Order: sequence, then C-alpha cells, then structure tokens
Amino acid sequence: MFNRIELLRILCVAAETPSFREAATRLGASPQTVTRAIKDLEDQFGEPLFHRSTRHVQITAFGERLASQAREALAGLDQLFQEHGGKREEALAGRVGIAAPRSVGRRFLLPVLADIAREHPGIHFDMRLSDQLTDSVEQQIDLGVRIGFIRDRRYIARAVAQIPMRVVGTPELLQRQGTPGTVDALHQAPTTALIDSNTGRVWPWMFAEGRQIQPANAAFCTDDPENELDAVLAGIGFGQLPSYLVDSHIRAGRLLAVLQDQAPAPWEMFIYRPQQGPVSPRVRLVHDLLVEHLSDPAFVPQG
Repeated sequence: MFNRIELLRILCVAAETPSFREAATRLGASPQTVTRAIKDLEDQFGEPLFHRSTRHVQITAFGERLASQAREALAGLDQLFQEHGGKREEALAGRVGIAAPRSVGRRFLLPVLADIAREHPGIHFDMRLSDQLTDSVEQQIDLGVRIGFIRDRRYIARAVAQIPMRVVGTPELLQRQGTPGTVDALHQAPTTALIDSNTGRVWPWMFAEGRQIQPANAAFCTDDPENELDAVLAGIGFGQLPSYLVDSHIRAGRLLAVLQDQAPAPWEMFIYRPQQGPVSPRVRLVHDLLVEHLSDPAFVPQG
C-alpha cells in the first residue's frame, strides 16, 4: 500500500521519464512498484494517466494536469518542512519550561541558564521552583531536576550527582546542648523541620540502614530548605540538610557535622523530561548543558 504523498511523487517522476523502467531507476524502486502506483492513482481518479505500449508510455492530458498539480502540492510540503524542520539544529529559539527544587534552581540552574541566554538570546526560560515533583503537562515542563526518587514512568530520568545528607549545628549549639551521640539523642535536642507542602507533614530524617525518625523537639518548622538553613545557622536547632547547602559553612567553621557514622546513603540528583513527543533542539541543548554542569563535582559538591 502506498500513501498519497508517495503516489504523487512516483507520478511526478514517471511524467518526466520515457518509461516506467527509467522512473523506477530514478526512484530506486522496481518497475512493478511504479506500475502499481500509477494503477492505484488511475483507480482513485477514474481516468487513465498514461497511454501504454510495448515500447514506451505517453502521459495523457489528464495525467499531465494531475502531475502539474502534484508538483505544486509537493513543493508546498517541502517548503513547509524546510521552514519548520529543515534547520532545526540551527533554530535554537523559543520557550523551555524547567522545574527544580528552590535551592537547586537558584544555586545551580540559574547560572547555567544565564550562560545559555547570553549565547542563544532566542531561547527564553520559564522556571518553576518547587520542592515537589511538578506536573509536566499542567506546567508545560520540558525538563526538570529532582533530588530523591522518580518512580513515575511518564518521565525519562538520568542521575547526574550524589548528594550526601548531613546533620549539622552551630558550635554554640553544640556547646550549649552537647553533641548528640546517637540518633535517638536527637529527640532531646532542639531541631529544625522541613514541611512537605503537599501534605503539611514534616519530612522524616534519614539515617544508615534505612532508619527514619521525626525528631520530637522541633524548634523551627518551614517549607523552604534555605530558610531552614538560616534557622540552623542562627543556632535555633540541629538540622538535616543536603551537602550543597552546608558544606561551605562547615569548612568556614560556622557549622559542625554530627552523627556522621549514621549518615544515610547519598541521595541522587536527577534530570528528567517527559517521555512523550520529540525533543526540540533548544530543549536538547539545555538538557545536555545541565547534565554537563550538574555532573561536575566542582560545580555541584558531592563529597
């Protein structure tokens, strides 16, 4: 079975050649293929397109008119694909929707996107910051970054970094409260808590061998990790935070890590995109540059 575009292309070539055999040679097909295609068109239009003899074929007046119309129609199709697809690799312009956790978007994605915007001013970004997995259809998300788990099969995910979680407090807090020697000792210490915006519940703290607890003495609750970091730096309580938020403060002596022998396995940072549909050149460019930067330990600390 031929589709209509194939039939018209075969007709145009056959109209320009003295025989179906030569038309077949130009098309890289068999003479039988050309004969069947012309017969299909004749059946559809109810008119002969060629006069045939044992030596040659001659296009009919109806066939000539149809071939002329077919050339115009095919030229229009070719122009359409040239305008919208022929130079896709060069057409790096348009919207790219991106979702990311608040702190990741601000600290890591924005610098990369700023570089891309300088290099490709035709690309404009729509970045949605949320610590929850964003609905890609509702928010028109092309790419997303997530720390933790992605089990939704609607997404294609790639791990780019390992993010340790650390329990930290200020030196003044440790001097005042003492250093917690066990995980259970955190129940007697003031702590901070991060709230899941979807459920209103406090996220549990994770430890080695899959252990989870919710410290019983939360002195400060928030739904923003950077706000939680500020509370920890202010000495309000101990907090469990990702390494990229606290490691510079640990090196500067503003925070101390505790219970390091009970630290959980690092969480993975993923970049993901919806499975459905083709990936435009601009989205592919942004995806590849984000993968390159987020995989670099010098850019996203993973120690």
